[in-house]
Amino acid sequence: MSQEKEQDPSQTPKPIRRLEESLINRIAAGEIIHRPASALKELIENSLDARSTSIRITVKDGGMKLLQIQDNGCGIRKDDLPILAERFTTSKLSTFDDLSRITTYGFRGEALASMSHVAHLSVITKTKQETIAWKAAYIDGILVDPRTRQRSDVKACAGNDGTTIIIEDLFYNTPTRLQALRNTSEEYSRILDVITKYAIHNPKVSFSCKKSTSASPDIATPASMTVPQAIRLLYGHSIATQLLQDNVSSETQKEDEDEEAVDDDLPTNAGTWSTELHFTNPNYQAKKMVFLLFINHRLVESQRMKRSLEAVYHAILPKGSFPFVYVSLEVDPRCVDVNVHPTKREVHFLNEEEITERIADAMQQKLAVQGQSRTFEYQTLLTSNVAGPSILRKRSRKEEEDGNGERQSGSEGAGMSSETAQEQKKTYSYHKVRTSQKDRTLDSMFPVRNPTQVQDEPAPGKGKGKAPAEGAPTTTKSREVKESECLLTSVKSLRQNVIKGKHRQLTEILQKHTFVGIVDTHKCLSLIQYSTNLYLVNHSSLAEELFYQLGLRQFGDFRRLKLEPAPPLKNLLEIAVEAEDSTKDSNLSKAQIVEKIANVLLTHREMLAEYFSLDISESGHIQSLPLLLRDYIPSLDFLPMLLMRLGPQVDWTSEMECFDTFLRELAYFYSLGAMFSQSSESEMSKEEGLHDKADRWQIQHALFPAMRHYLLPPKSLLDQDVVQVASLHDLYKVFERC
Repeated sequence: MSQEKEQDPSQTPKPIRRLEESLINRIAAGEIIHRPASALKELIENSLDARSTSIRITVKDGGMKLLQIQDNGCGIRKDDLPILAERFTTSKLSTFDDLSRITTYGFRGEALASMSHVAHLSVITKTKQETIAWKAAYIDGILVDPRTRQRSDVKACAGNDGTTIIIEDLFYNTPTRLQALRNTSEEYSRILDVITKYAIHNPKVSFSCKKSTSASPDIATPASMTVPQAIRLLYGHSIATQLLQDNVSSETQKEDEDEEAVDDDLPTNAGTWSTELHFTNPNYQAKKMVFLLFINHRLVESQRMKRSLEAVYHAILPKGSFPFVYVSLEVDPRCVDVNVHPTKREVHFLNEEEITERIADAMQQKLAVQGQSRTFEYQTLLTSNVAGPSILRKRSRKEEEDGNGERQSGSEGAGMSSETAQEQKKTYSYHKVRTSQKDRTLDSMFPVRNPTQVQDEPAPGKGKGKAPAEGAPTTTKSREVKESECLLTSVKSLRQNVIKGKHRQLTEILQKHTFVGIVDTHKCLSLIQYSTNLYLVNHSSLAEELFYQLGLRQFGDFRRLKLEPAPPLKNLLEIAVEAEDSTKDSNLSKAQIVEKIANVLLTHREMLAEYFSLDISESGHIQSLPLLLRDYIPSLDFLPMLLMRLGPQVDWTSEMECFDTFLRELAYFYSLGAMFSQSSESEMSKEEGLHDKADRWQIQHALFPAMRHYLLPPKSLLDQDVVQVASLHDLYKVFERC
């Protein structure tokens, strides 16, 4: 046995080998060239480094078949062509110290080399000193003959001053990358986006881009414009008419007497910096933020700066609307580290937070000085395409009041017989029950300053549709939630368990109750009336059981609550894990916990989409959530916590346990919307007040009517969630003694 174990190849460590040069270069090329747009970005930067004033781009099949860029720059010397496509060949650096003073776009010499490893690369170039042009073709960084693919020298040809670079059959030798980029229209739009951004930042350079099959260009800019003119030409008249402009620098900030002590925060070793800003005023709105950031003329991304500048507009624009912002920041090159990303998409520079804060303050002051404002409708969701509550339908008085005014439920109330007029010889006062919903509710008993406003205002946070006046009869009729047809034995068993576990008397109370009002928002307590009794109920606990039963009722046939834009799964998990204290005791790091939960959800994404309408894209974005009740929108603030709990709290090993635990977690997520913040009414801001009012509306007009129709409460709710606090008959006994 020991000999067999020693000879087992699975127990023998594999040897470490040196990778082949071609494989190394191809791996490196994949880091630089992600798609045609990233290749074009490198080529445009090379043309701008060559001091070009005209750049012409031709594209075929989204850049997959052909990507050609022609400029009128200084060109490339003939002697440099043999090593042009080799890695780390550059004219920008000679020593490491040069990296700290770099002012050009490219410096590593990997762009053309990477393209030669994943495409067929050809170059035609001519300097002003030479009388003819030179043509060279490259494969895997080696100068070859384009027809024979054998090593060759450069060849003379006719050409204009400047350089023309031709990339053909991009990713021909990496089929996986090629299959992932099959949408040529999307790739072409990305190419146009890159050209548009560089054209705005370089208004003195003429840009044009067209498809190889088209006679007219899709983008064409002249060579003598300003930045506002370029924005008008490329982004349209609507943005240009709403643009504001400002210039911020380290010097102007120090001279600004209105700044209190912010100027002393920037260390003296940060060097000088200046910023040119173009941003829209409050009269402009867009569904997506357009953010152009150039640092030392390099197009980069900075999520921190983007969020900070976007926050300037939070109090100005309505939710779901975003501005246009163009930032050109020039910093001392010694304070910038450009070598932090293979494609130079990101840079790091000193005192990033302080500079970002000053830019945001300058924008805020400019917007405040302008003094423009608009009136908007508030909505409770960040996403724009989620359907709100339907228009309230009026019910006839016959539907509202049946017999003694108590609503009868089809299945449970059919067997209940009411006392007829002949049997009841005399109705005493303590037998009279107020059940008409025309009577005032608890909220209407508190005085309001302007009752007409209360009657006319729309449902808080709901956009279109009006809420009934406080104290007016409730006219909301919850839409019918049909029971889905399901052949799964596990789901049938769970539905049967709900029916078996219902408490008959509590079911009758909830089916025939009259809503009185919300008593305590912090403790989730509400008052309902049934017959001559008054009950104090925990509406959050009732809601959790309701949503669990609604989930079982609609299993496999949920409506979808679409999220636009779709948030990334891992980002939401990071938020939840960071806020969860129990993760500190885990043996895994927070990043490992996030990765583990994300893998579990992505592994079961097809099952979640089919049975629960929880759609997760292959890239890990949450596209939709199950909508359990038409007029009830859950609070998306708790979405990170839901996703985090789905990992450890759901039993993924057993079918019935999996469905049961998943629906319990989903119901808990929905019930959290029935809870309120701990802040008092006096401390509540205007926006928080609107959210509080919207939640109250949902509880009264969506949650309790749904309980009346669909909730089969178990006996466990009687322990502490439903308590009788008053009886009319007992109260009359007390009054008779007085």
